[in-house]
Amino acid sequence: MSLNNGQSLNVGGQDFTKNGGNSSRAPWEDARTVLRPSTPTRKPKSPKPENAITIAVSSRVLFNMEKEQQIYEQQGMEEYIKYQVEHETEPFSPGPAFSFVKALEAVNAKLRELYPESEELFDVVLMTNNHANVGLRLINTINHHQLFIERFCMTGGNSPIGYLKAYHTNLYLSADPVKVREALAEGIAAAIMFTPEKMKEVSDTQLRVAFDGDAVLFSDESERICKAHGLDKFFEHEKAHENKPLDHGPLKGFLEVLGKLQKKFYGKGQRMDCPIRTYLVTARSAASSGTRALKTLRSWGLEIDEALFLAGAPKGPMLEKIRPHIFFDDQMFHVEGAAEMGTVACHVPYGIAQRVVKKGTKDKETPNASK
Repeated sequence: MSLNNGQSLNVGGQDFTKNGGNSSRAPWEDARTVLRPSTPTRKPKSPKPENAITIAVSSRVLFNMEKEQQIYEQQGMEEYIKYQVEHETEPFSPGPAFSFVKALEAVNAKLRELYPESEELFDVVLMTNNHANVGLRLINTINHHQLFIERFCMTGGNSPIGYLKAYHTNLYLSADPVKVREALAEGIAAAIMFTPEKMKEVSDTQLRVAFDGDAVLFSDESERICKAHGLDKFFEHEKAHENKPLDHGPLKGFLEVLGKLQKKFYGKGQRMDCPIRTYLVTARSAASSGTRALKTLRSWGLEIDEALFLAGAPKGPMLEKIRPHIFFDDQMFHVEGAAEMGTVACHVPYGIAQRVVKKGTKDKETPNASK
Protein backbone atom coordinates (compact mmCIF):
# COMPACT_ATOMS: atom_id res chain seq x y z
CA MET A 1 0.00 0.00 0.00
CA SER A 2 1.36 3.41 -0.93
CA LEU A 3 0.36 7.03 -0.67
CA ASN A 4 -0.30 9.02 -3.80
CA ASN A 5 -0.06 12.76 -4.18
CA GLY A 6 -3.76 13.12 -3.40
CA GLN A 7 -3.10 11.55 0.01
CA SER A 8 -5.18 8.44 -0.58
CA LEU A 9 -4.06 4.92 0.14
CA ASN A 10 -3.64 3.37 -3.28
CA VAL A 11 -7.24 4.18 -4.04
CA GLY A 12 -9.02 2.22 -6.71
CA GLY A 13 -12.32 3.87 -5.84
CA GLN A 14 -15.72 3.44 -7.41
CA ASP A 15 -16.69 5.49 -10.39
CA PHE A 16 -19.65 7.75 -9.87
CA THR A 17 -23.01 6.85 -11.39
CA LYS A 18 -23.02 7.45 -15.11
CA ASN A 19 -25.69 9.45 -16.85
CA GLY A 20 -27.28 7.13 -19.32
CA GLY A 21 -29.39 9.77 -21.03
CA ASN A 22 -29.39 10.42 -24.76
CA SER A 23 -27.37 13.48 -25.73
CA SER A 24 -30.34 14.78 -27.73
CA ARG A 25 -32.48 15.05 -24.62
CA ALA A 26 -32.76 18.21 -22.58
CA PRO A 27 -30.49 18.35 -19.53
CA TRP A 28 -33.40 18.37 -17.10
CA GLU A 29 -34.72 15.17 -18.70
CA ASP A 30 -31.35 13.52 -18.19
CA ALA A 31 -31.41 14.70 -14.60
CA ARG A 32 -34.66 12.80 -13.97
CA THR A 33 -33.02 9.54 -15.04
CA VAL A 34 -29.98 10.06 -12.83
CA LEU A 35 -31.09 11.92 -9.73
CA ARG A 36 -33.67 11.03 -7.16
CA PRO A 37 -36.24 13.64 -6.21
CA SER A 38 -35.00 16.56 -4.16
CA THR A 39 -34.75 16.26 -0.42
CA PRO A 40 -38.25 15.89 1.06
CA THR A 41 -39.89 19.13 2.12
CA ARG A 42 -40.65 17.67 5.55
CA LYS A 43 -37.19 17.53 7.02
CA PRO A 44 -35.88 18.26 10.50
CA LYS A 45 -34.82 21.74 11.45
CA SER A 46 -31.10 22.40 11.61
CA PRO A 47 -29.83 23.07 15.14
CA LYS A 48 -28.21 26.37 15.97
CA PRO A 49 -24.42 26.06 15.49
CA GLU A 50 -23.71 27.03 19.10
CA ASN A 51 -25.87 24.14 20.35
CA ALA A 52 -24.83 21.49 17.84
CA ILE A 53 -21.88 19.11 17.57
CA THR A 54 -20.46 20.36 14.29
CA ILE A 55 -18.65 17.95 11.99
CA ALA A 56 -16.94 19.69 9.06
CA VAL A 57 -16.13 17.36 6.15
CA SER A 58 -14.45 18.11 2.86
CA SER A 59 -16.18 17.20 -0.39
CA ARG A 60 -13.34 14.86 -1.33
CA VAL A 61 -13.76 12.66 1.73
CA LEU A 62 -17.55 12.71 1.70
CA PHE A 63 -17.66 11.71 -1.97
CA ASN A 64 -15.43 9.89 -4.43
CA MET A 65 -13.88 12.64 -6.58
CA GLU A 66 -10.80 10.81 -7.81
CA LYS A 67 -11.55 11.36 -11.51
CA GLU A 68 -12.20 15.05 -10.98
CA GLN A 69 -9.03 15.39 -8.94
CA GLN A 70 -7.03 13.92 -11.79
CA ILE A 71 -8.55 16.44 -14.19
CA TYR A 72 -7.53 19.26 -11.87
CA GLU A 73 -3.98 17.99 -11.45
CA GLN A 74 -3.45 17.24 -15.16
CA GLN A 75 -5.49 19.96 -16.90
CA GLY A 76 -5.89 22.77 -14.37
CA MET A 77 -8.65 24.60 -12.56
CA GLU A 78 -10.61 25.88 -15.59
CA GLU A 79 -10.99 22.43 -17.11
CA TYR A 80 -11.88 21.06 -13.69
CA ILE A 81 -14.71 23.56 -13.22
CA LYS A 82 -15.90 23.04 -16.80
CA TYR A 83 -16.08 19.28 -16.29
CA GLN A 84 -17.98 19.66 -13.02
CA VAL A 85 -20.57 21.96 -14.58
CA GLU A 86 -21.02 19.68 -17.60
CA HIS A 87 -21.61 16.70 -15.30
CA GLU A 88 -23.54 18.38 -12.51
CA THR A 89 -26.56 16.06 -12.95
CA GLU A 90 -24.33 13.03 -12.29
CA PRO A 91 -24.06 12.31 -8.56
CA PHE A 92 -20.74 11.38 -6.99
CA SER A 93 -20.46 7.96 -5.40
CA PRO A 94 -19.82 7.72 -1.63
CA GLY A 95 -16.38 8.51 -0.23
CA PRO A 96 -14.73 7.32 3.01
CA ALA A 97 -16.68 9.72 5.27
CA PHE A 98 -20.07 8.81 3.80
CA SER A 99 -20.92 5.95 6.19
CA PHE A 100 -19.74 8.04 9.14
CA VAL A 101 -22.10 10.87 8.15
CA LYS A 102 -24.99 8.45 7.67
CA ALA A 103 -24.32 7.06 11.16
CA LEU A 104 -24.39 10.60 12.58
CA GLU A 105 -27.82 11.05 11.00
CA ALA A 106 -29.03 7.78 12.52
CA VAL A 107 -27.96 8.98 15.98
CA ASN A 108 -29.74 12.29 15.38
CA ALA A 109 -32.97 10.49 14.50
CA LYS A 110 -32.91 8.61 17.82
CA LEU A 111 -32.02 11.76 19.77
CA ARG A 112 -34.98 13.58 18.24
CA GLU A 113 -37.29 10.77 19.32
CA LEU A 114 -36.09 11.00 22.93
CA TYR A 115 -35.55 14.77 23.14
CA PRO A 116 -37.81 16.46 20.54
CA GLU A 117 -36.90 20.00 21.63
CA SER A 118 -33.15 19.50 22.07
CA GLU A 119 -30.63 20.96 19.65
CA GLU A 120 -27.73 18.88 21.00
CA LEU A 121 -27.41 17.08 17.69
CA PHE A 122 -24.76 16.39 15.09
CA ASP A 123 -24.65 19.05 12.39
CA VAL A 124 -22.60 18.26 9.28
CA VAL A 125 -21.04 21.16 7.35
CA LEU A 126 -19.58 20.62 3.89
CA MET A 127 -16.32 22.56 4.14
CA THR A 128 -14.54 22.82 0.80
CA ASN A 129 -12.31 25.15 -1.18
CA ASN A 130 -14.28 24.23 -4.28
CA HIS A 131 -15.60 26.99 -6.53
CA ALA A 132 -19.28 27.88 -6.15
CA ASN A 133 -19.87 26.64 -9.73
CA VAL A 134 -19.31 23.12 -8.41
CA GLY A 135 -21.99 23.68 -5.77
CA LEU A 136 -24.88 22.47 -7.89
CA ARG A 137 -23.30 19.08 -8.43
CA LEU A 138 -22.63 18.76 -4.71
CA ILE A 139 -26.23 19.74 -3.87
CA ASN A 140 -27.57 17.30 -6.45
CA THR A 141 -25.40 14.54 -4.99
CA ILE A 142 -26.50 15.25 -1.43
CA ASN A 143 -30.15 15.13 -2.47
CA HIS A 144 -29.57 11.99 -4.52
CA HIS A 145 -28.12 10.17 -1.49
CA GLN A 146 -30.76 11.75 0.79
CA LEU A 147 -28.22 13.25 3.15
CA PHE A 148 -29.21 16.02 5.54
CA ILE A 149 -26.51 18.62 4.98
CA GLU A 150 -27.77 22.20 4.92
CA ARG A 151 -24.60 24.16 5.67
CA PHE A 152 -22.00 24.68 2.95
CA CYS A 153 -18.77 26.64 3.03
CA MET A 154 -17.26 26.96 -0.47
CA THR A 155 -14.19 29.19 -0.57
CA GLY A 156 -13.26 29.21 -4.27
CA GLY A 157 -9.67 28.12 -3.86
CA ASN A 158 -8.95 29.82 -0.54
CA SER A 159 -8.31 27.84 2.60
CA PRO A 160 -11.53 27.17 4.55
CA ILE A 161 -9.69 26.81 7.87
CA GLY A 162 -10.48 30.35 8.97
CA TYR A 163 -14.18 29.52 8.95
CA LEU A 164 -13.96 26.46 11.21
CA LYS A 165 -14.22 28.39 14.48
CA ALA A 166 -17.09 30.48 13.12
CA TYR A 167 -18.99 27.25 12.56
CA HIS A 168 -18.16 26.07 16.12
CA THR A 169 -16.44 23.03 14.60
CA ASN A 170 -15.90 20.02 16.87
CA LEU A 171 -14.18 17.85 14.24
CA TYR A 172 -12.73 18.56 10.78
CA LEU A 173 -12.04 15.78 8.27
CA SER A 174 -10.11 16.38 5.06
CA ALA A 175 -7.85 14.63 2.55
CA ASP A 176 -5.42 17.56 2.66
CA PRO A 177 -2.62 17.26 5.26
CA VAL A 178 -1.73 20.95 5.06
CA LYS A 179 -5.23 22.06 6.00
CA VAL A 180 -5.53 19.48 8.75
CA ARG A 181 -2.30 20.72 10.31
CA GLU A 182 -3.59 24.30 10.06
CA ALA A 183 -6.76 23.27 11.89
CA LEU A 184 -4.83 21.46 14.62
CA ALA A 185 -2.64 24.53 15.06
CA GLU A 186 -5.86 26.49 15.67
CA GLY A 187 -6.83 24.06 18.43
CA ILE A 188 -9.51 22.31 16.36
CA ALA A 189 -9.78 18.51 16.37
CA ALA A 190 -8.86 17.42 12.86
CA ALA A 191 -7.58 14.42 10.92
CA ILE A 192 -6.51 13.39 7.44
CA MET A 193 -8.95 10.78 6.13
CA PHE A 194 -7.82 7.95 3.86
CA THR A 195 -9.79 5.56 1.67
CA PRO A 196 -9.25 1.81 1.90
CA GLU A 197 -9.19 -0.05 -1.41
CA LYS A 198 -12.25 -1.93 -0.21
CA MET A 199 -14.22 -0.64 2.74
CA LYS A 200 -15.76 -3.08 5.19
CA GLU A 201 -19.49 -2.89 5.79
CA VAL A 202 -20.33 -1.01 8.98
CA SER A 203 -23.36 -0.74 11.21
CA ASP A 204 -26.20 1.47 10.01
CA THR A 205 -27.76 1.69 13.48
CA GLN A 206 -24.78 2.31 15.81
CA LEU A 207 -22.04 4.92 15.40
CA ARG A 208 -18.68 3.32 16.24
CA VAL A 209 -15.62 5.53 16.80
CA ALA A 210 -12.17 4.13 17.62
CA PHE A 211 -9.31 6.19 19.05
CA ASP A 212 -5.62 5.63 19.60
CA GLY A 213 -4.44 6.92 22.97
CA ASP A 214 -1.12 8.78 23.00
CA ALA A 215 -1.00 11.89 20.77
CA VAL A 216 -4.69 11.41 19.93
CA LEU A 217 -6.79 11.40 23.10
CA PHE A 218 -3.77 12.08 25.31
CA SER A 219 -0.74 14.32 24.83
CA ASP A 220 2.47 12.90 23.39
CA GLU A 221 4.27 13.13 26.76
CA SER A 222 4.74 9.38 27.08
CA GLU A 223 5.69 8.91 23.44
CA ARG A 224 8.46 11.46 23.92
CA ILE A 225 9.90 9.38 26.75
CA CYS A 226 9.71 6.25 24.61
CA LYS A 227 11.34 7.87 21.56
CA ALA A 228 14.12 9.44 23.61
CA HIS A 229 14.92 6.69 26.10
CA GLY A 230 13.32 3.44 24.92
CA LEU A 231 10.58 1.13 26.20
CA ASP A 232 12.10 0.32 29.57
CA LYS A 233 12.26 4.00 30.55
CA PHE A 234 8.76 4.45 29.19
CA PHE A 235 7.39 1.72 31.46
CA GLU A 236 9.29 3.16 34.44
CA HIS A 237 7.92 6.62 33.72
CA GLU A 238 4.32 5.38 33.41
CA LYS A 239 4.57 3.41 36.64
CA ALA A 240 5.98 6.40 38.52
CA HIS A 241 3.29 8.70 37.14
CA GLU A 242 0.29 6.35 37.02
CA ASN A 243 -1.69 8.59 39.38
CA LYS A 244 -0.88 11.75 37.42
CA PRO A 245 -3.35 12.28 34.54
CA LEU A 246 -1.89 12.78 31.10
CA ASP A 247 -2.50 16.10 29.44
CA HIS A 248 -5.16 16.21 26.75
CA GLY A 249 -4.53 15.43 23.09
CA PRO A 250 -6.21 16.92 19.99
CA LEU A 251 -9.19 14.51 19.93
CA LYS A 252 -10.12 14.65 23.63
CA GLY A 253 -12.83 17.23 22.93
CA PHE A 254 -14.49 15.03 20.32
CA LEU A 255 -14.61 12.10 22.76
CA GLU A 256 -16.15 14.48 25.30
CA VAL A 257 -19.05 15.43 23.03
CA LEU A 258 -19.63 11.77 22.16
CA GLY A 259 -19.75 11.00 25.88
CA LYS A 260 -22.17 13.86 26.46
CA LEU A 261 -24.58 12.45 23.89
CA GLN A 262 -24.17 8.93 25.26
CA LYS A 263 -25.30 10.17 28.68
CA LYS A 264 -28.51 11.49 27.11
CA PHE A 265 -29.30 7.93 26.06
CA TYR A 266 -28.25 6.55 29.45
CA GLY A 267 -30.67 9.02 31.04
CA LYS A 268 -33.49 7.31 29.17
CA GLY A 269 -32.42 3.84 30.28
CA GLN A 270 -30.67 3.00 27.00
CA ARG A 271 -27.11 2.29 28.12
CA MET A 272 -27.16 -1.18 26.57
CA ASP A 273 -28.91 0.04 23.44
CA CYS A 274 -26.94 3.26 22.99
CA PRO A 275 -26.41 4.09 19.29
CA ILE A 276 -22.92 5.48 20.03
CA ARG A 277 -20.04 3.20 20.99
CA THR A 278 -16.45 4.26 21.62
CA TYR A 279 -13.21 2.27 21.57
CA LEU A 280 -9.66 2.82 22.80
CA VAL A 281 -7.28 0.84 20.58
CA THR A 282 -3.77 1.41 21.86
CA ALA A 283 -0.33 -0.16 21.44
CA ARG A 284 0.17 0.21 25.20
CA SER A 285 0.30 -2.98 27.28
CA ALA A 286 -2.35 -3.26 29.98
CA ALA A 287 -0.19 -4.38 32.90
CA SER A 288 2.80 -2.12 32.22
CA SER A 289 1.18 1.13 31.09
CA GLY A 290 -2.59 0.71 30.87
CA THR A 291 -3.34 1.99 34.37
CA ARG A 292 -2.35 5.57 33.60
CA ALA A 293 -4.45 5.67 30.44
CA LEU A 294 -7.59 4.46 32.20
CA LYS A 295 -7.05 6.69 35.23
CA THR A 296 -6.59 9.68 32.91
CA LEU A 297 -9.97 9.04 31.26
CA ARG A 298 -11.58 8.63 34.68
CA SER A 299 -10.05 11.90 35.90
CA TRP A 300 -11.62 13.64 32.91
CA GLY A 301 -15.01 12.16 33.76
CA LEU A 302 -15.01 10.22 30.49
CA GLU A 303 -16.00 6.65 29.81
CA ILE A 304 -14.78 4.46 26.98
CA ASP A 305 -16.98 1.50 26.06
CA GLU A 306 -14.20 -0.87 25.06
CA ALA A 307 -10.44 -0.68 25.70
CA LEU A 308 -8.04 -2.83 23.72
CA PHE A 309 -4.43 -2.87 24.96
CA LEU A 310 -2.44 -4.58 22.21
CA ALA A 311 1.12 -4.43 23.63
CA GLY A 312 2.55 -3.56 20.23
CA ALA A 313 0.49 -6.05 18.19
CA PRO A 314 -1.03 -4.85 14.87
CA LYS A 315 -4.25 -2.89 15.20
CA GLY A 316 -5.74 -3.85 11.83
CA PRO A 317 -7.15 -7.27 12.84
CA MET A 318 -8.81 -5.82 15.96
CA LEU A 319 -10.33 -2.99 13.96
CA GLU A 320 -11.62 -5.47 11.40
CA LYS A 321 -13.62 -7.07 14.21
CA ILE A 322 -14.83 -3.75 15.62
CA ARG A 323 -15.74 -2.32 12.21
CA PRO A 324 -15.71 1.32 13.30
CA HIS A 325 -17.02 4.05 11.04
CA ILE A 326 -13.81 5.94 11.75
CA PHE A 327 -10.47 5.28 13.47
CA PHE A 328 -7.96 7.91 14.58
CA ASP A 329 -4.21 7.32 15.02
CA ASP A 330 -1.12 9.53 15.05
CA GLN A 331 1.15 7.02 13.29
CA MET A 332 0.86 6.21 9.60
CA PHE A 333 2.01 2.65 10.24
CA HIS A 334 -1.22 1.97 12.10
CA VAL A 335 -3.34 3.97 9.65
CA GLU A 336 -2.02 1.93 6.73
CA GLY A 337 -2.47 -1.33 8.64
CA ALA A 338 -6.08 -0.45 9.42
CA ALA A 339 -6.80 0.54 5.82
CA GLU A 340 -5.36 -2.74 4.55
CA MET A 341 -8.04 -4.51 6.59
CA GLY A 342 -10.83 -2.32 5.19
CA THR A 343 -11.16 0.23 8.02
CA VAL A 344 -11.67 3.92 7.25
CA ALA A 345 -8.66 5.35 9.07
CA CYS A 346 -7.59 8.91 9.81
CA HIS A 347 -4.13 10.26 10.53
CA VAL A 348 -3.81 12.83 13.32
CA PRO A 349 -0.53 14.62 12.48
CA TYR A 350 0.28 15.63 16.03
CA GLY A 351 3.13 15.02 18.44
CA ILE A 352 6.67 13.67 18.44
CA ALA A 353 5.93 10.82 16.00
CA GLN A 354 5.49 13.37 13.20
CA ARG A 355 9.13 14.43 13.59
CA VAL A 356 10.47 10.90 13.25
CA VAL A 357 10.79 10.33 9.50
CA LYS A 358 11.79 6.91 8.25
CA LYS A 359 14.89 6.79 6.09
CA GLY A 360 14.09 7.15 2.41
CA THR A 361 10.57 8.49 2.96
CA LYS A 362 9.08 11.93 2.87
CA ASP A 363 5.68 13.47 3.35
CA LYS A 364 4.20 14.27 -0.02
CA GLU A 365 1.83 17.23 -0.05
CA THR A 366 0.27 18.62 -3.16
CA PRO A 367 -2.48 21.20 -3.65
CA ASN A 368 -5.90 19.79 -4.42
CA ALA A 369 -8.91 21.14 -6.21
CA SER A 370 -11.38 19.90 -3.61
CA LYS A 371 -10.60 19.12 0.00
